[in-house]
Amino acid sequence: MEKRVILAFVLSFVVLIGWSYLFGPKTQQAPPENFSPPEKETPLSHPPVAPIPEPVMPPRAEEVAVPHIEEDKEIKIETPLYEAVFSTAGAAIKSFKLKNYRETLEEDSPWIELATLEGSGEDFLEISFNAQSAPEKNRIFYDPDKSNLSLGPESSPQNLTFHAMRPDGVSIEQTFRFYPDTYRIDLMITLLNLSGHQVEGNLKASVNNIPPKKKGYYSFTGVALLLDRELEEIKPAKMEEQQNISGRIEWMAYEDDYFLTAIIPDEPEKGGFSGRLLPSGVLKATYTRSPLSLAPQEQASSQLTLYLGPRDLNALKKIDKDLDRVVDFGWTDIIAKPLLYLLLFFNKYVKNYGVAIILLTILVKLLFWPLTHKSQKSMREMQKLQPHMAKIREKYKNDKQKMNQELMGLYKTYKVNPMGGCLPMLIQLPVFFALFRVLGSCIELRHAPFMLWITDLSAPDRLFNFPFQIPFMQAPYGIPVLTLLMGASMFIQQKMTPTVGDPAQAKMMMFLPVIFTFMFINFPSGLVLYWFVSNLLTIGQQYGIKRSRT
Repeated sequence: MEKRVILAFVLSFVVLIGWSYLFGPKTQQAPPENFSPPEKETPLSHPPVAPIPEPVMPPRAEEVAVPHIEEDKEIKIETPLYEAVFSTAGAAIKSFKLKNYRETLEEDSPWIELATLEGSGEDFLEISFNAQSAPEKNRIFYDPDKSNLSLGPESSPQNLTFHAMRPDGVSIEQTFRFYPDTYRIDLMITLLNLSGHQVEGNLKASVNNIPPKKKGYYSFTGVALLLDRELEEIKPAKMEEQQNISGRIEWMAYEDDYFLTAIIPDEPEKGGFSGRLLPSGVLKATYTRSPLSLAPQEQASSQLTLYLGPRDLNALKKIDKDLDRVVDFGWTDIIAKPLLYLLLFFNKYVKNYGVAIILLTILVKLLFWPLTHKSQKSMREMQKLQPHMAKIREKYKNDKQKMNQELMGLYKTYKVNPMGGCLPMLIQLPVFFALFRVLGSCIELRHAPFMLWITDLSAPDRLFNFPFQIPFMQAPYGIPVLTLLMGASMFIQQKMTPTVGDPAQAKMMMFLPVIFTFMFINFPSGLVLYWFVSNLLTIGQQYGIKRSRT
């Protein structure tokens, strides 16, 4: 019976991990590439918390004087949270660095750069108007109203406005509003048709980036959409071929292990998404708003919200656009989100995510204490029946049907449930996998120290740093002390577990701690800490049960 219990656990472990990879949120097949959403864009009716002033009535064409700019200049924006660089070519964002997050643990390590384009020639984020009557052949250069912008901790929101005249006679104005205490940026786009003919087209918002080669555990990298109220995730591998999707898009985002760049329309509407992984390695994602038509002297405005920052659940919820749904833990989400909130709650008071993980593990163990107790009790009762079961197996070794009938009769006589030791473990599996997803991918553990040599709960634990490679170990190379302790605790737990199979099977099961040690050697130390503490609590429970029965 022990073999069945352990094998059920291990197989469930493998199957559920495979399920998470293979059957996550799916993309929807799209219409042809010449996408044209049917609905007409209208000015937005719900401005953000601090609304950008609405444009005034359009002037006559002869009253407008827009300088002809053909020089690419950079405008630096600095707030307490980030440093951004805009370009007058396309009013595009070229660089966006987060001041509260560094690449490594060293104090002088560079800030995290969201725009990882590595000299590809592409801009990170750009908003443009694609007129069907006069498509853009060259980049449009904008005239900014400021050469730079700096916000202090107590600053009020400030605006940066770019103005340009398109060759087709359409004046375009983009006003960005920056805040000192949030990663949110509001954007108002105003179009004014100063030509003598009708102009039709679409507003487009594009995000370009090069996906990281090394990915974290269970964290998604690629493009995410909230499409028709459903989360759609598109991995870079799927975007090797052109992807086109249409529907009611509430937001589009590019995300990697821990960070996010999102484009959010103020009013969700019928729109289109197109994406492609270019030969250069750049992942290009474009959100197209519904078409609009401008008569001569007609003006239209549209508003977007940008979010460029961490995949922090609390920060995303403050955007109030369902952007927090981008933090998705797959089929375990309904369990994982409450566990994450509990982790954050504990850390609020103990100020140490390692201690918070220990408290969370204790809480989960207490919740399942009755089930675990019942499982251990059932396995010990099964252990008492081993001599009788051995005789039945020997007597009916050539008649499997009769053997099973006699074994079931034995269970009935002694009122033992053969699944009593297995079912409680299987019931706990969803919680275990939810914790696995949370501790393996939440940004809160990134560079979060615990104690002693464990300085980053999102990285494997390593004592010392060896200059040579170690088999089965990913860099950096060192002594995985916590992982070895976890393996030792699992060995002790295995020794204390009642043996309900034959001796050969029991010996085979003793290799499981070795297998799990190698499995966990490259896992984040926060996840290993959870498993280690859980093993210690199980050992304590088994010891208590054993003493109560002697």
